[in-house]
Amino acid sequence: MEYFVRTIDILCYVLIVAIIARSILSWFSLRPDNPLHPILVALDLITQPLLSPLRRVIPRTGMFDITPMVAIFLLYLIGQLIHLMPT
Repeated sequence: MEYFVRTIDILCYVLIVAIIARSILSWFSLRPDNPLHPILVALDLITQPLLSPLRRVIPRTGMFDITPMVAIFLLYLIGQLIHLMPT
């Protein structure tokens, strides 16, 4: 059970870092002539399965997309709740 908890904890942490990196990199263009930079493609593949369902539920607030913030909160919550499971 300890390995399961640790695996979920690491997975949540990696997803949080990927979402933050994707959000920050969306402000910059890595190469203006090539929008499909490998880093952006990799981050998109990692985070899209989590962010897409949330985007269908959470409306945009003006020009801001709060979906990454909600996803980070949910992942943090999952990471904390998994530690409360009895061993």
